[in-house]
This record gives sequence, structure tokens and C-alpha cells, in this order.
Amino acid sequence: GTLVTLSSAPTAVKAAASCYIELIIKESDNNVKLIVLDRLIALKEVPAHEKVLQDLVMDILRVLSAPDLEVRKKTLTLALDLVSSRNIEEMVLVLKKEVVKTNNVEHEDTGKYRQLLVRTLHQCCIKFQDIAATIIPVLIEFLGDQNELAALDVLVFVREAIQRFESLRGLIISKLQEIFPSIKAMKIHRAALWILGEYCETNDDIQNVMTMIRQALGEIPIVDDEIKKAAGEVADDEMQSGGQVQKLVTADGTYATQSAFSSAPSSAKKEERPPMRQYMMDGDFFVGAALATTLTKLALKYIANTPDVKRQNSLVAESMLIMAAIIHLGKSGLPTKPITDDDVDRIATCLKVLAEKTPLMGEIFNTDCRQSLSLMLAAKMEEEKELQRASEKRTVKVQADDPISFAQLVNKAEMGATENMFELTLSQALGMSGKKDGDPIGASKLNKVTQLTGFSDPVYSEAYVNVNQFDIVLDILVVNQTSDTLQNLTVELATLGDLKLVEKPTPMTMAPHDFCNIKANVKVASTENGIIFGNIVYDISGAGSDRNCVVLNDIHIDIMDYIVPASCDDTEFRQMWAEFEWENKVAVNTNVSDLAEFLQHVIKITNMRCLTPEKALKGDCGFMAANMYAKSIFGENVLANLSIEKPAHLSKDSPVQGHIRIRAKSQGMALSMGDKINLSQKSIGKGQ
Repeated sequence: GTLVTLSSAPTAVKAAASCYIELIIKESDNNVKLIVLDRLIALKEVPAHEKVLQDLVMDILRVLSAPDLEVRKKTLTLALDLVSSRNIEEMVLVLKKEVVKTNNVEHEDTGKYRQLLVRTLHQCCIKFQDIAATIIPVLIEFLGDQNELAALDVLVFVREAIQRFESLRGLIISKLQEIFPSIKAMKIHRAALWILGEYCETNDDIQNVMTMIRQALGEIPIVDDEIKKAAGEVADDEMQSGGQVQKLVTADGTYATQSAFSSAPSSAKKEERPPMRQYMMDGDFFVGAALATTLTKLALKYIANTPDVKRQNSLVAESMLIMAAIIHLGKSGLPTKPITDDDVDRIATCLKVLAEKTPLMGEIFNTDCRQSLSLMLAAKMEEEKELQRASEKRTVKVQADDPISFAQLVNKAEMGATENMFELTLSQALGMSGKKDGDPIGASKLNKVTQLTGFSDPVYSEAYVNVNQFDIVLDILVVNQTSDTLQNLTVELATLGDLKLVEKPTPMTMAPHDFCNIKANVKVASTENGIIFGNIVYDISGAGSDRNCVVLNDIHIDIMDYIVPASCDDTEFRQMWAEFEWENKVAVNTNVSDLAEFLQHVIKITNMRCLTPEKALKGDCGFMAANMYAKSIFGENVLANLSIEKPAHLSKDSPVQGHIRIRAKSQGMALSMGDKINLSQKSIGKGQ
């Protein structure tokens, strides 16, 4: 850090970056790894340094050997930002090796790491289109993976790649057909069917997909086949009734008999069923609706490709038979849940389309669907470009025509960045600073200075609170305001909440009117509000009295010190929302009368990012719902859903009503965030 501060020469930057990388690899403490990674990211932010770091991408990727997911995530993000056309191929090779490594590793974070690797490869492919052909076969292998998260990300990538890279469509279709029989999850089957139905153009591909669908469904009609199987199993049971019978003793001492064949058939039946049929027998008929759409698209394309009417009718009839069989199964009572009306409507529509074969429907199914996808991808790309442009905007700190301030000539009211730093520190510690929130100095580290004792106390003390990943460093300034020598001066600290003092500060001896700095480390276990309290005890040299004690002010550790805005897609948000067990429902209690203004206020006080697109929030309908998301610096997620309204029968100036629901994995996080919103709501209400 000192080297970079002293010199911005490329050799100095390269040496500093190399040292950082070595430190990350050798250091076992994740906290240190993350702090040093942040330093590397800060180096990258300087345009001149970024070019130097681009040559160190392969060294940065060595950090992936660390087991911590957060470290790996930051490393991959940094490498992706720095990678160039010169080293993209090497990076892809490393990522492929990492993918292979995760195949046989059973670890809590393996699935998430695989998902990270998939997303990174996806971004590489979009950024450097030449390497798509080498990445796609590797990624498609993920579709047969048990980890649904990684497989879904692969399908999102495949959908984008097949739309953008026309030259690779043949390769993607053939690879999808190869992997289709080994897919294990319903969502993956459903999405793969959509891609195959949309992009299979040749008759051979269409016939291959039809064969795969038949294999995935089993014998048609499904209901008759299921009834036959059930009847066959009953007959088998009757035939095998003379099988070996085992006597068992129950808990109350009585005898119970159990046949060796009594429970086997049902499990065998479940295992024997083809995957698509099993989904529908379990009541998931949405996959049936998706299958109907795929069959319709394939049949319409086959009609366009094949002049032979007999062959056309044969394929259309087979498609219609499969759809009718799905509806029949849904209404038969055999599945655990009956088919929903929506799915019936969808399948019936597809049947009608194939029966009528109108040109309009053909255009909708085979042209408009793809146009919708391209529009969505274009909108997504535009959004990403906007974010990139916003991040690249660099504010000019000093304008060319700004006046030069001379400290001796400026009065106190006009003092800017040149004012006396000691005075500024003191005023911050006392909380007497009249700085505005937007002021760069007032909003800097000096905000973290807390006064611990009074000026009239024999020992004056203040602390600078520096929040790092997993720990808080207290830099405590202690000033001896007496004319005596203070011996065995000790700062005794204690904590409340999920905070733990690592080591006690060592006793000091202080000369009259002397000062010293004492550092104390506090480990943080989770994201919630905490309090550090304590006192300063000391002996006066030559005095025979008891030890003297000065009680310190409490240091309140604010949860907002840990929270940073983050972003995730809708699927991840819904998944986390379902998984997180702690929910805090906060009633809206404010004087704000504008819905959008209240949303912005909540975003500001919670430090969260609004995931709902801006265009979805526009307009004035008297109701607003928005999703928000943030992460703590410990990697914990916090979600919030804002549902507010302004009833039409109330006046224009009436306050908004509604609720904010907060969900988190830990109770402390959910409660602390709720308290923060409650307090800030009241303060804004009073302010107005």
C-alpha cells in the first residue's frame, strides 16, 4: 500500500499487486484475504493501474484455491473485469479445470461455486464471442447435474448463446439432444424442451426430439399404461403371496408378519417411470403445458419443411395424441394432484392450433416467440451497458477554474477542505460539526470518531471505529490531562451482542500531559447491532489511594456499517425468500405522502438496492410493490419487500400506508434492519 502511495510507476504497481496476491494465497485467515482482495480491487479502479493488473490475471486466479465462497466470488469478479483477449483462453482453461475439480467434491458450497463458475464462463463467452464454441460443450454437461442452480444458469446462457450465435446453433442442438436423457430436474427439462422446440429447424432434428419426448413419456396413452401396470403389479403380488414371510416382534411384544414383496412394487414402479411421466404423476403438469408448446412448434415447422401430406399428418396426429394423453392423465385422478385449469387451457389451445393450422398461429408460434426473446435480451444488454456507463463515470473533484483557498485568508464560515484537521476531528468527536451530509470531509472517516470521556475528566479519550470484514478495530486516543504520572493505565472493554474482544489492551504508563494510541480488536460474529462499553483504570504515581476509574461512553456499532447494496436476479430472490426463515414485518408509519419518495427514503436508510425495474415503478396508480436486496460484508443476505398504497378515497396529502417485510437467515439481521426502518420512519415523520 505504501509503495503504491509513493509511486504510480507500472513496476511499483506490479510489485505491490504481486505482493497482495502472494499474501492472499499464503494467509489462512479469510478476513485478511478479503481485505487484501479489496485493496486489489481498489488498485483496479485507477485507469493507469488497470493495464498493469491485466497481465496478472492468471496469478489472481490462483486465489481460487481458497475454500471460502466469498473469496472465490470476489476473485472471479476481479478476474472477469481484468481479462483481455490476450489471456482469455488461458483463463477459460483454468475455469474448466475448476469445473472438473468440483465434480466429485461434496461440500456445502460446491453447488454455489459451480454456479459461480458457470456465470463467469457465461460472461466470458458474451464478452469474447470467439471462445463460445469451446465453452458451450463444457457448460452443457452441467445440465445432467444434480445441482439445479448451476443447470438453470447454464440454460439461461444456452438460450442467450443460441439466439446470438447463429453459427453455433447446430452444435448446441446436438449437445442438448445428447444430454437430454440424463437431465434429472423438472425445471431443466422444461427449459430444454423450450429451446429444442424453438431452434430445431431440420426434419432430422425434429424427429430426434420427438423420439426423445416419446422415451421421456413412456407408452402412450399414459392412463391405460398406468392402469395396466397397476393391474399387473396386483397380479404379481397375488402370484407371489406364497413368498417368504418373516415374523417380527413389535414394541408391545406382539408378533407382526411382513412379506418380502409387500412394499417393493410401489418403489419399483416409481423408479421405472420415465422422467416426464413421473413429473406429471407427481402433479407437476406445467411441464406438460411446456411440452405441448414444444410439440406445436415442431409440428408447424415439420409441416413447412415437408411437402408430403401423409407424413405431415402422421407427426401432427402423434403430437395431438400426446397432448390429449396429458389432459386425460391430469383428469384421471391417478396423479397426486389434478391438472390445473391454466395448463388445460394451454394444451387445448395447442391442440386447436394443430387442428386448424392457420398461418397466423404459425407466425405467432414460430416467429413472434423468438422476437420476444431477442427483445428481452436486447433490453437486458442495454441495462448492463447503462450500469457499466454509470460505474465508469468519474466525477471531477477539482475544476480547472476553481479558486485556490488560503487558510490564513478564509474565515471560519467558509472553511473547506483546508481547515484545521485537529479542530475538525475534535468537533466530530463532540458531535458539534455543522457539516452537511453531502460534505466529503464530514462524510469521511471522521464520522467514525466517538468521544469516550469528557474534557473535565482527568483522562480524555476518543476512539476511531474502523469496521472491517469480521472484525472491528478501535483506535483509541488516550490523553493524560493531569500533572501526574499515570501507571498501569488500562482500557477495559466489554461487549454486548455478537461481538467478542480478541485481546485485552496492555497496561500503559503515561507521563504528565502525555498521550498515546491503543488499538483493540473486536471480532464480529453476525450482522446485528452491538454495543462496546468499558472504562479506563489507572494508578497515580506516589499516591496510596485505590485505583482511579473513568467510565467510557458506549460505542454503538450500527448495522449499516456492514450493509452494502447488492443485486441478484428474480429467481435467486424468490429462492432466498423461500429459504430464509426469519421475517420481520414492519408497518409503515410516516408522514410522507408520495409513494416513490417513500421508496427512495427506505432505500437510503437501509442501504439496499431496489431490484424492481424503474419502468415498473413509474406511473401513479395508488399502489407500489418493490423488492430490495443487500448483503452484509460477512456475506449474509437480507431481502425486503415493500408493499405500500395510497387509498383513492383519502386526500392527496394523506400519508402512505402498507408494510415492509424483511427476510434474513439470522434473527438478529431481520430485527436490526426492522428497528432501523422503524426509527427512520419516525424521524422522517417528525422532520416533516
